[in-house]
Amino acid sequence: FVCGRRHQKRDDEPPNAPFPTHWRCVQTLDGTHTRTVRCVSWDPTGQFLASASFDGTVAIWARTPGGGGEFECVTTLEGHDNEVKHVSWSASGMLLATCSRDKTVWIWERADATHRGDGEKFLATPIVPDDAAAVEFECVAVLNGHTQDVKCVKWHPTLPVLASCSYDDTVKIWQTDEQDEDWFCSQTLKGHESTVWALA
Repeated sequence: FVCGRRHQKRDDEPPNAPFPTHWRCVQTLDGTHTRTVRCVSWDPTGQFLASASFDGTVAIWARTPGGGGEFECVTTLEGHDNEVKHVSWSASGMLLATCSRDKTVWIWERADATHRGDGEKFLATPIVPDDAAAVEFECVAVLNGHTQDVKCVKWHPTLPVLASCSYDDTVKIWQTDEQDEDWFCSQTLKGHESTVWALA
């Protein structure tokens, strides 16, 4: 379900084409999900790819060292009670948000985040893992608030703020308490008369 770019010159390609005009699949990632893959998302370091599936799981694929840039599934995140609709990485790559038909938003943290300062996980600068294949993930929050399935989640590009949108016609803004790092809904945006499908 994911294809990479490898430029091959074609006879009919303009000599100074700024981008490749021919694409080919260089790897197929399979054997993990049992139902449709709804969303894939690169982490900002390019070392991880997260795939969200209707089978209720999120697979984390890591670039294999010395493997020619190929990816392998290193862990599967389980917990949602229904289809996972969307997945999104924070700017640092330390946090991953998932949302589901079960009306919840989950926030996952890279295990190596515990070795860093509390605020560093929210930096806009990507933090490259020492060994992507060995990194584990832990659920640090389950956010309840939407009354229908959640369609999309999106991180703020520089702040520890997460947005989610839903079949309940709303957008919710989530952030952490500075004292105990608990996540809470700081604002609910209303006004849509139907499902909010996506966030920019």
